[in-house]
Amino acid sequence: MSLQIVVLAAGQGKRMYSSLPKVLHRIAGKPLLGHVLDTARCLSPDQLVVVYGHGGDQVLAAFSEQQDISWAHQAEQLGTGHAVRQAMPHVQGGVTLILYGDVPLTRQETLERLLAATDHCAAIGLLTDYLPDPTGYGRIVRDGANRVVRIVEQKDATAAEQAINEINTGMMAVPTARLDAWLNELRNDNAQGEYYLTDIIALAVRDGLVVNAVQPSAHWEAEGINNKLQLAQLERIFQRNAAQDLLIAGVTLADPARIDLRGELIHGQDVSIDVNCIFEGVVELGNNVSIGAHCVLKNMKVADNVTIQPFCHLEDAQIGAGGMIGPYARLRPGAQLAENVHVGNFVEIKKSEIGIGSKVNHLTYVGDASVGAGVNVGAGTITCNYDGVNKSRTIIGDNAFIGSNTCLVAPVEVGAGATTGAGSVITKNAPAGELSISRARQSTVSGWSRPQKK
Repeated sequence: MSLQIVVLAAGQGKRMYSSLPKVLHRIAGKPLLGHVLDTARCLSPDQLVVVYGHGGDQVLAAFSEQQDISWAHQAEQLGTGHAVRQAMPHVQGGVTLILYGDVPLTRQETLERLLAATDHCAAIGLLTDYLPDPTGYGRIVRDGANRVVRIVEQKDATAAEQAINEINTGMMAVPTARLDAWLNELRNDNAQGEYYLTDIIALAVRDGLVVNAVQPSAHWEAEGINNKLQLAQLERIFQRNAAQDLLIAGVTLADPARIDLRGELIHGQDVSIDVNCIFEGVVELGNNVSIGAHCVLKNMKVADNVTIQPFCHLEDAQIGAGGMIGPYARLRPGAQLAENVHVGNFVEIKKSEIGIGSKVNHLTYVGDASVGAGVNVGAGTITCNYDGVNKSRTIIGDNAFIGSNTCLVAPVEVGAGATTGAGSVITKNAPAGELSISRARQSTVSGWSRPQKK
């Protein structure tokens, strides 16, 4: 059975009070629509269609690299039935699953049950839920035999219908050929003057099809986002679920309520994470990794037995086994640390390789450099890699000792075993095994006194 998925994402989202289209607001660092599309792809659809409208250029640009999407434009916002109609030229045969771009947390398993409820195109699968307070939702009307017969929107419902607590989530799976025909029968003679997709339920019952209602395992699976409060609430639900998954997988979290996962976290055994850490992109942690409080890791590869102290910001870099990082360290893109490297407080490393067992412990900038094994870089050292136009490289050989407050003016090379004197400005290559020093001669002016205020 072929599967067509239509995602409705044309709404403006006025209550977001933002120039950004609603479906581009983010949960866990990803646009709402991105969450829906990722789940949809897990079902292996034959066709994936997104109906867009408000802020269309921004929506198209945000997903321009995703070539498996067919786009259908809804120029006028005339209701959900009208929106689905715009997608019909892109779908053919089988079952059409209708999803919403602002409902980001629906589980794959729930949608699989919804598809199974179509009974191989012989029925409609309808996702409903039971809420203590159904205000604002369409109500599911059943007959005396408890069969779904229609959906009534709240503005069109009688007092008795408004008392029903089974609500329509909007998500449904419908035989495609039937859907096409029913959409052409929709009318907009209702309180909102719109073409309701929900009206196809009554048409299906009229034509003898059974409507099988399926419920999600949790209310939040079907919750949409209309304002920033709901956005924040679903963000916390997402993060709570992610933290629970990590705990079950053996990760130690100092406080499950204070971790933010905005990508994928791959981990080994005996990993511990302190409070208020953020993980973005793809982060890989080896065994026995300890991460201190308030760290940000983005697209990182961290080997076994690494300790990351609090307040570190690490991005697009690699840390070898046994590394000691921080506190207050920054690894920028291209930093590659070998085994047993120490990077201390207020150190920044960019686009550089640091060799086995080397130490860069205090108040130092290393950029565009190759640092050998067993090197000690003293406090306050900087590689002067940029002349205002070009960036040049610094090379430091194995077992070199860089004195505190050294400026290495690239391009420059410090040989293996060389030493630079503290406070030196090294502009020429420093020979291996030798002391290179460049500083002004110290002098004392006898009898000098400081100026006094008049």
